[in-house]
Amino acid sequence: MLEKIAVSKGQKGKSTQDDIVYAHIFDAILEQRIAPGTKLNEESLGEIFGVSRTIIRRALSRLGYEQVVVLRPNRGAVVASPSIEEARQIVFSRRIIEKAVTELVIENAEDAQIDKLKKLVLDEQNCFDRGDRGAGIRLSGEFHLRMAELANNAPLLSFQRSLVSQCSLIIAQYESGAKSHCSYDEHFELIDAIRQRDKAKAVSLMMHHLDHIEKKLNFDEDTSSNDLKSVFSNIFAKK
Repeated sequence: MLEKIAVSKGQKGKSTQDDIVYAHIFDAILEQRIAPGTKLNEESLGEIFGVSRTIIRRALSRLGYEQVVVLRPNRGAVVASPSIEEARQIVFSRRIIEKAVTELVIENAEDAQIDKLKKLVLDEQNCFDRGDRGAGIRLSGEFHLRMAELANNAPLLSFQRSLVSQCSLIIAQYESGAKSHCSYDEHFELIDAIRQRDKAKAVSLMMHHLDHIEKKLNFDEDTSSNDLKSVFSNIFAKK
C-alpha cells in the first residue's frame, strides 16, 4: 500500500515507511484537512496506511517532537489544539524566527535558488486559482520552510518546521471570515526584495505578511475534520 503512496507523493525510494506516514500527516496538517484535537488512533491509521502500529508510533513520535501532536501516556496521540495564550506565543515566536530567516536568506541564497522559490509560489498561485485551497495552503507553508532551508541554518529550520505546522493548526482553529488567501502576492513581493538583496524591505514585508495572518485570527472558528479516513481518502483515490 505504501509503495503506491510513495509514488503518488513523489517520495524517493530511500524513504522509510514511517517517513511516508509522517509526511502525509504533516501535509494534512499544513493543508488544514485535519482538525486540532483529533485523536490519532494507531490502529485506525495502521489500517489506513497498511502498516504496523510500530510504524505509526514512530511517525507520531516525530510529530510529537515538533509539537504538532500531543502524545498522552496510556491515552494515545491527538493533534495539538493550542489555547489562545499558546497561539499568541507561537505567533510571537514565529515573528522572531522569520526575521532571522529572511536576513539569512538574503545573505546566503543564490539566484538559482531564488528562481526555484518563485516557481514554488507560482505553483501556490495556480492551486488557489483552480480552487484547490488545501494544496495552496500547504504550498504557502512550504514557501516558509524553503526559506528556512535557504537560510542555511539547521536549528532555525527545525524551529521553523515546528512553528509553521503549529501556525497551520492555529489558523484552522481560529481563522475568521471567508478564509480568502493572498499569500502568494505577498510571497512574490518578498521574493523581489530578496532578489534585490534589500534586507530592510524584505524583513518589513515579512512582518506585514505575518500581520495579515494574525489579523484574521478571532480565536473562535473550527473548520477541519476529525474523520481520519476522510482526511486521507485522497491518497488512495489517485492511482
